[in-house]
Amino acid sequence: MKLFAAAFAGLLAFAAPAFARGAPDTFADLADQVTPAVVNISATQVEEKKAEKLPPGGQLDDQFEEFLKRHRGPNGDNRQKRSSSLGSGFVIDAAGIVITNNHVIADANEIEVIFTDGSKLKAEVVGKDAKVDVAVLRVKPAKPLAAVKFGDSDHARVGDWVIAVGNPFALGGSVTAGIISAKNRDIDSGPYDSFIQTDAAINKGNSGGPLFNMAGEVVGINTAILSPTGGSIGIGFATPAATAQPVIEQLLKFGETRRGWLGVRIQKVDDGIAESLGLGKPRGALISGLDDKGPSAKAGFKPGDVIVAFDGKPVPDAHELPKIVAQAPVGKEVEIVVVREGREVARKVTLGRLDERNAKLAKAEEPKPAPPLTTASVKMFGLELAPLDEAARGKFQIKDGVKVGALIVKVDSDTPAAEQKLTPGEIVTEINRTPVTRPEDVEAQVKALKADKKKTALLLVANGQGQARFVALPVE
Repeated sequence: MKLFAAAFAGLLAFAAPAFARGAPDTFADLADQVTPAVVNISATQVEEKKAEKLPPGGQLDDQFEEFLKRHRGPNGDNRQKRSSSLGSGFVIDAAGIVITNNHVIADANEIEVIFTDGSKLKAEVVGKDAKVDVAVLRVKPAKPLAAVKFGDSDHARVGDWVIAVGNPFALGGSVTAGIISAKNRDIDSGPYDSFIQTDAAINKGNSGGPLFNMAGEVVGINTAILSPTGGSIGIGFATPAATAQPVIEQLLKFGETRRGWLGVRIQKVDDGIAESLGLGKPRGALISGLDDKGPSAKAGFKPGDVIVAFDGKPVPDAHELPKIVAQAPVGKEVEIVVVREGREVARKVTLGRLDERNAKLAKAEEPKPAPPLTTASVKMFGLELAPLDEAARGKFQIKDGVKVGALIVKVDSDTPAAEQKLTPGEIVTEINRTPVTRPEDVEAQVKALKADKKKTALLLVANGQGQARFVALPVE
């Protein structure tokens, strides 16, 4: 036992330098430092409902009027329906700027900020953004408020200690501790998802509150939890400071967001597409379509180009590109690098402004299934292909903008085509960047690919609305 203990002790002594610092003895000093800047948010939505009157009718009308007098609110015929929500927030400017989640205040027309000393102030909305789920509020304090600063969330590491402070279940002033469990989490809540995951307990009411590092800096805004019960199970998500700060700055300056816009529709590069395009490995964002009047079309980009760098920053995948572009200033000239036919091509692009009501920078939409036709002229890739004639256009409601191609009328189950969610009613318009006008063209291209000993065919497929996407299928 002594030999074992000595050997174990020696192992610890040898391994110790590889470990980070241990857990702090207490979080009390940090909590004392930051808690005064954390607030509770009470958001109330008041709806005015006018009581309806019966038509004049003698005694019945008089009785109904008496009923209304007993039950109407203080505003005469107007009765108020009130719904409230509670959340958290934090002060970033001693003059009265408060940050919270957009979903905490939602459509509220009465917002109250409650401080740790119990004082309350009415708040006005400076600006809010649903896509990043951030809202900026302003209060007018009689004296400067305690405030906190944002930290560098990009350099926060998995395993770093963090504390969450907020208002869970309306208890107020609660502090929980944990670590950063993961970074860059996509939970499908919006186009710019890149959440910090933490096991610091986050519950209902923590939304909008800060996630602090050990220096007392805000590295995230607590936003969501994953829970089958509604309570914390150790999987909480915070919007990184690096994502929230540019949005907050725009809301403070303009009262709205002004995001960069490329005017492209993009999709993920999978193994098959990477092989067919000669990329080596999946990377970048594949352009599947362009807005004819957008910045990218004017710069000469084409469907099939793969964006691998934006303004000097690498583009690892299609999920990252919208976030990078959105944070770039409108009107800025940037250099974009694409891979085209195996070579890198650089172009200068002046960014437009994203229309928030009709976002153009988005992933290619998945097609909706349509009923199959009964005949086809060519079978290839587990697909039955037919000419795109007027009867087919009417059956599948294909717009005139889709001029030519080979119409998919049937998709065999348990095939790569089915796995790629190809559906009847879509049209094959290109194979390996060569235009297709009829089913026989598909057959000819496949023969050419086999002769060149190619393993993958890259199909450009459009739906009935003309939205296109690339699909890589193995050559049979």
